[in-house]
Amino acid sequence: PSGEKSLAATESFTKHWAYDAPKQPGLPQVKDADWPHQPIDSFVLAALERRNMRPSPPANAATWLRRVSFDLVGLPPTLEELDAFLKDTSPEAKSRVVDRLLRSRHFGERWARHWLDLARYGDSTGIHEDVLRPSWAWRDWVVQAFNDDMPFDRFTIEQLAGDLLPDATLRQRIATGFHRAAPFNTESGTPKEARRTYQVLDRVNVTGTVWLGTTLECAQCHEHKYDPFTQEDYYRLFAYFNNTPDEMGKSIGAGRAAMAGPTVKVGDTTTFVMQEMAKSRRTRIFQRGNYETPGKNVTLGLPQSLHPPKDDLPANRLGLARWLVDPANPLVARVTVNRWWAELFGAGLVRTGRDFGTQGEAPSHPELLDWLAVEFVEQGWSMKHVLRTIVLSSTYGQSSLVQAESLAADPDNLWLSRAPRLRLSAEAIRDNALSVAGILSPALGGPPVYPPQPEGIWWIRDAKSPVYKTSVGEDRYRRSLYTIWRRSYLHPTLANFDAPNRITCAAERDRTNTPLQALTLLNDPIYLEAAFGLARRLVGEPSLATTEQRITRGFRLTTARRPTPKERDLLIGLFRSRLDRFKADPKSAYKLIESARGELAAGTSPINPTAVAELAAWFQVANVLLNLDETVTKE
Repeated sequence: PSGEKSLAATESFTKHWAYDAPKQPGLPQVKDADWPHQPIDSFVLAALERRNMRPSPPANAATWLRRVSFDLVGLPPTLEELDAFLKDTSPEAKSRVVDRLLRSRHFGERWARHWLDLARYGDSTGIHEDVLRPSWAWRDWVVQAFNDDMPFDRFTIEQLAGDLLPDATLRQRIATGFHRAAPFNTESGTPKEARRTYQVLDRVNVTGTVWLGTTLECAQCHEHKYDPFTQEDYYRLFAYFNNTPDEMGKSIGAGRAAMAGPTVKVGDTTTFVMQEMAKSRRTRIFQRGNYETPGKNVTLGLPQSLHPPKDDLPANRLGLARWLVDPANPLVARVTVNRWWAELFGAGLVRTGRDFGTQGEAPSHPELLDWLAVEFVEQGWSMKHVLRTIVLSSTYGQSSLVQAESLAADPDNLWLSRAPRLRLSAEAIRDNALSVAGILSPALGGPPVYPPQPEGIWWIRDAKSPVYKTSVGEDRYRRSLYTIWRRSYLHPTLANFDAPNRITCAAERDRTNTPLQALTLLNDPIYLEAAFGLARRLVGEPSLATTEQRITRGFRLTTARRPTPKERDLLIGLFRSRLDRFKADPKSAYKLIESARGELAAGTSPINPTAVAELAAWFQVANVLLNLDETVTKE
């Protein structure tokens, strides 16, 4: 507003820590020289010792293996992997596990989920009638890029400006789907220029959030009130994205016209990509952020409060991308490693991960954050190197059991005096159940799939509206990454466990605890099928001769540990009571199996009532095992 001065516009703006390039700090001295296994540990232990605190003891081997498996590939360890690790007492045992997981083709699937949240990826337009449109080729590009450990600077450049690289390949053009898989307004009453302008504004804002951890959108309407970014800075960045063709056909036709704009052919489908116009558009500052009241002209340019651009940068998106990943940039490396830290520990070293500005929180361990950022760049922008360093640290390997002293001194675990205990993500909960049941499809990539969901969720306007056709065969059991992501009608299993609709950039997910989640695990068809699959697995294993052996096997599959005597006895009691009931009423046992098995073969014949009763009883036990708090939690 007129008459007010923002921090960005004043010469007295105090330099904020986040705008100074990180420098490699020396490792602090610690009293317990035996505890650190990685440089990370020295910074953490020094902070604890300054507060007269101690780290927690190490997690037991099974807990650590389950934790690192979920963190790196989003799946539980197999019993074969668990047994092999428990037998391996060599000093290199953990390193071998981590290297195996980092090589896994499922690594990219786990970490793509996080990037898709940031990219507001979906398989639909997201606004108005939320029509479907193919964007999955870009999703598959992300998975492959993570599996290949594509250097993050290249990963950035190809997504923001792959089309502008010399002799751009098809894959480099597909990479630019980062800004084309976003929501798109197909409402016929929306003015064409309003629709186009919204897309450009969104690209500026998301780029600021994802790579700079900065609330650039505050400068759309006026000078930033708290951080050193002017409104002119904002529209100079806007100019980089203002030179792509219109992305809507001539006729919208009640919101259903084919999405226009640049596309490329991928197999038998097309995907949406970025493309530069031959002639640049004029860019003007919008007074109060309104495109209908344009002000003075601006040319493209970069914020003066950050590192200066190199002289050879092209004046287009490629120049912007290269400026972002210049090692002199004080923000990108910090923001990125902080986000990965938050994925592993539940909170970043900077807990306001989307805001590194003056209104965000200061880092709890500033030297550790800088050490990670510098290490990231110096090791070739390797994501896998950073993750390997973190998960092999003593800090990561602590027990999550909360000691009274630790809770009193560090209630929010700000000083990392223990490992966090976190509920799994929506995708990991479902993938875990399918994996434990032995029915998870290992297939990678391809068009989205349609696992069972209640009827009537997708609103049908007429014969041209999208129809939810439940997948059959292997597609029914694909990883949740591939579930159709229709933004306005998100699959309830994902929504109930806090998956975002991705209409906007989701830099971090909520983590709630509601009755609907328990009801989902108990009643959703996929979880019933998973319980039935686990029951079949326990009944069908020839090496399991006794009820106790089957209980132990089921418990290890779901939690990676053996049950305590009390837990074992409770489950044996449950099995026997259910078995007696179903033997007395074999028709109810058969009816239960038919209602729960979905597409899975029954595994038993109705002419054998004893086998039917036993399978139904094991289904009840499996249902309990899959609903244990420990099963859906990373400890």
